[in-house]
This record gives sequence, structure tokens and C-alpha cells, in this order.
Amino acid sequence: MTALAPAAPPRPTGAPPSSRAGSHPLADARTLTLRVLLYYRRSPGLIAASLLAPLAMLLVFGYIFGSAISLPGGGKYRDYLMPGMFILVAVNGIMPAMNGAARDVGRGVADRLRSMPISRSAALLGQTLADVMVSTVVLTMMVGVGLALGWRAHHGLGDALAAMGLLLLFRFTTNWIGIYLGLLVGREDMAGQLSVLVFPLSMVTNVFVTTGGMPGWLRFLADWNPISAVAAAARQLFGNAVPLQPGDPWPLQHPIPATLAWVALLLAVFFPLAVRKFNSHGR
Repeated sequence: MTALAPAAPPRPTGAPPSSRAGSHPLADARTLTLRVLLYYRRSPGLIAASLLAPLAMLLVFGYIFGSAISLPGGGKYRDYLMPGMFILVAVNGIMPAMNGAARDVGRGVADRLRSMPISRSAALLGQTLADVMVSTVVLTMMVGVGLALGWRAHHGLGDALAAMGLLLLFRFTTNWIGIYLGLLVGREDMAGQLSVLVFPLSMVTNVFVTTGGMPGWLRFLADWNPISAVAAAARQLFGNAVPLQPGDPWPLQHPIPATLAWVALLLAVFFPLAVRKFNSHGR
């Protein structure tokens, strides 16, 4: 008699969605990006809010305090300030990402996504890609405001586009920080309250003023804040940089490599943390 072939072992029912047949990370990310974009489409006020904060700071510092602020080398303060306003657009990626992740957890959307045959990382990547697309619109509008107020990029279109790309890359990075914090908190109301902590983080930097006049301990924190490196890199590419000051550390002397190094470090930390937290949430 012909021996019967052994029966195939049953497929585990608890296999993660990312390993199920038919799952493709890129297709999943595209679908989930559209999900978030549709949410923005139904909530246009979110885009207006993303633009409002930098415009308010531009009014306060550019037109109220700006006349009392001097720069090393005697440059125009508004030329120095405008790239800082662009930085705020990038840094503020923490807030919507945190709120969005906490909202998905609180409303059961995260549980639903985990039960579907999709890539786990794509569920989070969709949110970040959608945010970067919306941020591109907001950042372009901010550049338009700057041009209308007399600000100019002095190093040509190529460097200006490189600066925009660097800002959007940092926005993509801050999204992963926000997603992890939102999943960690798990409540939309608490995430909204914690979002105010982003503002002090952006103040202890060179976004609004140079760090040379700060007390030593505060200057150390500001100089080594990743936001300061991104701001210095944007100013260098736009042609709005101020002369280096005595005691400026390596990130401010070489802001573009420093920015790329910070981006790599932050993504290496928060991307796996966010995916792991998403996978384990509710267990």
C-alpha cells in the first residue's frame, strides 16, 4: 500500500496579521494613508490649526519683540526668524500624531486594525505618510507667508528644496515620537493635555534667538537640542545663517550632518517602540 502523506499541521490562529496571505506592507500603508487623509478632509480645521501656531509666534516675535533682538553680525532678525517658524511646523508633528494614536486606541480603531490581515508597521506608517503630505501643504503656505513679508532664500532653488525636504523628514520623525506617546497614554483627553509640553521643548533652542546669551547650563541644553540642529541646517540651506559664535558645539558647526544623525537616532528608538506598543496594546 502507498503510505499516506502526513497531514499538514494546522495554521496557528494567532499568527500576526503581517504574516497572513495577501498582506503587502506598501499596499496596506497606501490604504491607511488614504484613511487618515479622508479624516483631514472632513476636518479642515486641523490644517488651519497647524498653520495658526507658527503664524501667532511670527506675529509675537517678528513684530512685537523683534525690534529689541539683535543678531551676531547685524543681520535682519526676521530673516533669522522665518526658518524658525518653518521648524515649528516640523516639531508640531508630535501633537497630531499623539492625539491621533490616542484617539484610535480610545475609540477601538487600533483593536480593529490589529484584527485585520494587514502589516502591523503599515498601520502606523499610513498615519505618518498622511501627516507628511498635509504638512507639505502647511509648510508651503508658511513659505508663501514668509515671501509675502519680504523673507528670501538666498542660496537658490536647489538648496531651498533640500531645506524643505529636511524639515519634512524631521516632521516624519517627530510623528513617530508622537505615535509612541499617544499609544502609551491611550486617552485622547490626556494626550491633548500633554501636547502643551511641546512648546517648552521648542523654546529651549535657537529657533527664536541665538544661544550665545543664555546661561551656561541652558545654552548646553539648547545647543544639543535636536531642534536647534534642524533650525541651523535650515538657515544654512536657505542662506539665513548667522556667524558661528564662540563655544558653538559640533551640531551647530555641522548642522546638516547633525540633523541626519538625530533623525537616524530618533527613528531607531521610536519606530520600534511605537510598533511594539501597537502590537502589545490591550494585552
